[in-house]
Amino acid sequence: MFIAAIGDVTKAKGMASIAKTAGLGRESLYKALRKGARPRFDTINAVLHAIGAKFTVTSADHS
Repeated sequence: MFIAAIGDVTKAKGMASIAKTAGLGRESLYKALRKGARPRFDTINAVLHAIGAKFTVTSADHS
């Protein structure tokens, strides 16, 4: 679902411009975001950066 959501946002913002900003080819971006794909973390991170988002991990421990 996470990859699908990134794909939806990327399509809405324009695949070609996001691919260029992320340093990827447009076809490579389509392949990375298609259903069943298992893109590398650095690819997803580059796409997130290109769409103006970031991936952050925080502790679930609230104490």
